Amino acid sequence: MAHLFHLLRVLGHYRLDEFLKGHEGTLLLRYMLSPFTLGNRQSPKEPIAVRLRKSLEELGPIYVKFGQLLSTRRDFLPNDIADELQSLQDNVPPFKYPSIQSILSTELDIEIDQVFKSVEDEPFASASVAQVHNAILINGDLVVIKVIRPGLEKTINKDLKLLKTIAHLIQRLSSTGRRLRLVEIVNDYEEVIFNELDLRSEAANTTQLARNFDSSSELYIPKVYWDFTCKNILVTEKIHGIQISNIQKLKEHSIDLKILAETGVNIFFTQVFEHNFFHADMHPGNIFVSTSSQQSPQYIAIDCAIMGSLSSSDQEYLARNLLAIFKRDYRKVAELHIECGWIPKETKLQEFESAIRTVCEPIFEKPLREISFGKLLVQLFQTASRFEMEVQPSLVLLQKTLLNVEGLGRQLYPDLDLWQTAFPYLESWNSKRLNPLTFLNKIQESIPKWVEQLPNLPQLVMDNLAQIPSIGALQAKVLQAQLRRENEIKRKMRFKKYVGMSCVLFAGISLIPTSLNFLQSIPSATLIFVGFGIYFLYFDR
Repeated sequence: MAHLFHLLRVLGHYRLDEFLKGHEGTLLLRYMLSPFTLGNRQSPKEPIAVRLRKSLEELGPIYVKFGQLLSTRRDFLPNDIADELQSLQDNVPPFKYPSIQSILSTELDIEIDQVFKSVEDEPFASASVAQVHNAILINGDLVVIKVIRPGLEKTINKDLKLLKTIAHLIQRLSSTGRRLRLVEIVNDYEEVIFNELDLRSEAANTTQLARNFDSSSELYIPKVYWDFTCKNILVTEKIHGIQISNIQKLKEHSIDLKILAETGVNIFFTQVFEHNFFHADMHPGNIFVSTSSQQSPQYIAIDCAIMGSLSSSDQEYLARNLLAIFKRDYRKVAELHIECGWIPKETKLQEFESAIRTVCEPIFEKPLREISFGKLLVQLFQTASRFEMEVQPSLVLLQKTLLNVEGLGRQLYPDLDLWQTAFPYLESWNSKRLNPLTFLNKIQESIPKWVEQLPNLPQLVMDNLAQIPSIGALQAKVLQAQLRRENEIKRKMRFKKYVGMSCVLFAGISLIPTSLNFLQSIPSATLIFVGFGIYFLYFDR
């Protein structure tokens, strides 16, 4: 109850009841907030998007993380709100107790002095879920230790329970809540936040990403020390580089920013279309640049807690959609959306094609280098959502990552043409997909599975043959039962017809001895017979 009171107080203080004005079914929600807006009735000077961000920061780290996730839903949110939520800062004071040494000793069941030469008491970074300390292993390796905040899971469970209750309430009462799919967003958030609470998942992601780029000079992933990693602790190699947002320092080291920007785009498309495993949290705090080579700069990525991947069908349809958009083939884009099941099959193709053309044509009037690839994808999803497109979490992560990559690239090199970099890559991927050798390789990969099933083939054939008589018998039984039901219905109808006619006949006979004062002399029994007759003849069918 205290959690709910605090939440309503903060929402009322920032006058977030303005979100509810003009929307049907929000009367109860506005009534709940009204006591908390007393004394704060004047029109706020700050935009509502800014007030929403400030309210989440005041509510605490769990709500900050929720706001960051919500910012990825640009297919539903206005741009000003999405931009403001994306700027949420995940910086919170570090915890002091228990000490990092005590946590390491308890979680890893080790003697600290036998593993670590030194561990810094003060963290160099602190966020809502974890904080990070510098340390040196006994063998001299420089490492960083990421540790989950103690007792955080209990707090998260309480906040999630409240968030789910509110989401269900808003979605039940408000059409806007249903359109935003708030319950779905909270469920996605629950999955993300609990994945972040298990550092073994992040360690596995880091190892996989490092393996994918093992022979690459474009991206480096720090080593994971698995012997000293568990659910609440992650130990990785300490990296040395320049943060991607520090443009001045990159220039001081003579890093070629144009090549750096194009390399970032190549890394993104390599992850999505070759590895099908992409870093989905590529904000500036997680991306660094090595200073070892100025003309062929290498990226360094950290914090692999949130990774994305696409199903084979989504990966294929996404590539074909992007190629069709490049060629302004809107009919093909519409057909692919329906074909892959992103929008309902009963959607009118011409209407959807027209909607896509209306969105895309004004954009393509600009030079390609001025067009935001990421924002075009957002607008495409927004258009598709009007046709009941169910946006998959993997596509949302991809959209978010693309926006981050494009934003970072154009910050480094404003004239970056993402289309020029991406188009040859997609053409190559599509050609490889259609190559007969690729088809033969897929068949070759499937042959061992088919061979494994060969010994079972005779039994499967016999089982299917054995089912044929039983299927025929079952169909005969169903047909017989249906005929019995139809005969029973006909018999009942005949009986009711006879009863109805008899009732009308008895009513007619009972009228014979009545006097000339017709209406007054009809006996009640006659009326009853007439009523039953009409009922059985016309209503009880």
